[in-house]
Amino acid sequence: METPAQSRDCHGSKALEVALSDYPDADVTVLHVMDPIGSGFNIVEVMRPKFHDGAPPGSVSIEYWNEWYESARAKATKLFDEAQELADEFDVTLRTETEFGEPKHVIVEYAEEHDTDRIVLGSHGRAGATRLVLGSVAETVTRRASMPVLVVK
Repeated sequence: METPAQSRDCHGSKALEVALSDYPDADVTVLHVMDPIGSGFNIVEVMRPKFHDGAPPGSVSIEYWNEWYESARAKATKLFDEAQELADEFDVTLRTETEFGEPKHVIVEYAEEHDTDRIVLGSHGRAGATRLVLGSVAETVTRRASMPVLVVK
């Protein structure tokens, strides 16, 4: 079973709790997807990136990517620690994985590559125009996955 990682205060934490309580005998993998485009990469930084010596116009410095990666890795570590704290309440040891890319695609690809029998994920709770503009990871995963998907609100 696969549960995408999200902060303990959001729908992803509720999804993990449901996975742990409703499927007590399952091997649970918590997947965190690092998305450099969708998580804080901002258009101003693309247009005026931090350059290093000799960098061609329009490129982003290695220092910028290193800074982004370290920040994303620290966030993933925090999320995994929070997830394991919750799992400890159920006496379960989680498997944790980190992948790169667009979450709505990576979650499905990971599940299929690892013969996951079920995906449990949180709804971001977006509605109306925000949902139309940003799209919905839960909706895309539900439509594309070949295995059952449980979306927890």
